[in-house]
Amino acid sequence: MADNYTLPPTGIPQAISGEGLKPSSQIKPNYRAKYVLSGHTMAVSSLKFSPSGALLASAAADKQIKIWDVYTGEILKTFSGHREGVNDIAWSSDGEYLASASDDKTIMLWNIELNAVAKTLHGHTNFVFCVNFNPRSNLLVSGGYDETVRVWDVARGTSMKVLPAHSDPVTAVGFSHDGTLIVSCAMDGLIRIWDAESGQCLKTLVDDDNPICSHVTFSPNSKYILAATQDSTIRLWNYQNSRCVKTYKGHTNRTYCLFACFSTTTGHCIVSGSEDCKVYLWDLQTREPLQVLEGHRDTVLAVATHPERAVIASASMEKDPTIRLWFNDANEA
Repeated sequence: MADNYTLPPTGIPQAISGEGLKPSSQIKPNYRAKYVLSGHTMAVSSLKFSPSGALLASAAADKQIKIWDVYTGEILKTFSGHREGVNDIAWSSDGEYLASASDDKTIMLWNIELNAVAKTLHGHTNFVFCVNFNPRSNLLVSGGYDETVRVWDVARGTSMKVLPAHSDPVTAVGFSHDGTLIVSCAMDGLIRIWDAESGQCLKTLVDDDNPICSHVTFSPNSKYILAATQDSTIRLWNYQNSRCVKTYKGHTNRTYCLFACFSTTTGHCIVSGSEDCKVYLWDLQTREPLQVLEGHRDTVLAVATHPERAVIASASMEKDPTIRLWFNDANEA
């Protein structure tokens, strides 16, 4: 089957996965919950797999960050230090540091090995909602309710640039795979692409209806942008020509900022949480629903996909502040 796969005219799967990786024919996944991780006492806001995939970091409104063993489901560490809820976390590329963004208006850099705060970054004047490292992990980008995007020097712990990015709270930020571009989105419905070095805005993407943008991320090779909006739609944008090339629907997203991400470990999928307490998987190319994961008892805010294996992490809000680790049975056979 795989040998008969022909690349679609858009070339999207190859572009998503990176140069030279031949897409496999899509085998329908069969994800099942292997572990339910309990420990947080309030809504879980963000999940991120470590670069090696061995660890999962979680952040929550209970002000805590937890580190879990992906393959045993055991809790390994808990980091406490923020004075208010934590909205987002991000791993450095070497897996040695974790950055956390909080309602206390700070970003903390945690040394995983030493179980300690390495630096606290001050500068945002309101809640910090999102954070990400660049590939070299010498820079951080953050966004918040002060409507700015900030670029930080990690070694010095200082703010290098303040981009007057949006006219509403910034809900997601991220670097391209080579670190040259920054993408941001906000409650003003705009998606903006920035030159990381100069801080110049290169492009603004906007949908006709201008729905609140919940989340945005570059595709793995940065030729596309995946954007989740609060009209219960996820869009794949070719930002070079400002065209929306795919839309994914079926989930519910009208109130909260839900994560959406790519999965390229088995076939090419889009994964998102939903306000109907489920996790949705779509075929990247055909836009068909591949699987709906049920088990959570509240809105699924956060999802994350494993860097190497067919594993998905999901987490939900106050009524069910648990994390579920889903392993793909179809892939294990």
